[in-house]
Amino acid sequence: MTSYLVSLLGGALIGLSSAILLMLNGRIAGVSGIVGRAVQGIDIRTNAAFVAGLLLGPVVYFTAFRHWPAVTVTASLPLVMLAGLLVGFGSRMGSGCTSGHGVMGLARLSPRSIVAVVTFLASGIAAVALLRGAVL
Repeated sequence: MTSYLVSLLGGALIGLSSAILLMLNGRIAGVSGIVGRAVQGIDIRTNAAFVAGLLLGPVVYFTAFRHWPAVTVTASLPLVMLAGLLVGFGSRMGSGCTSGHGVMGLARLSPRSIVAVVTFLASGIAAVALLRGAVL
C-alpha cells in the first residue's frame, strides 16, 4: 500500500493547486494553456510560477525521499518528440489538455470536458491495443 501513497499525495497536490489557482486567480489549471501563455508572455508572473512549480516537483521529491523519482523511457527520442507534438496538437484542437479537462473540467461537470476525457481515454486504449497487436 505504501507504493501508492506517493501517487495519492501527488494527485491530492494537483487537485489542491488547481483549486487554489481557481480560487485566487479565477483561472483553470490547464497546463497546456498555462505553458502556452507563459511562452507568449501573457500574465508571465503567474504562468511562469506555475511552470516553475511543475519543474521543481522532482526536486521536492528528492528532498523528501533522498532519491529521484523512478522514470523509465523505453521509446526512442524521435518517437517521444513525435508523441509530444501530437499531444500539443491534440490539446490545441481539443481546447485543453488532460489537466484542464480531466482535473478541472470534470470537477465542474463540464459536458465538453466529459466528452474530451472520454475521447482521451478511448484514444489511449486504442493506441495501446494497436501497438500491442490486439484487435479492437
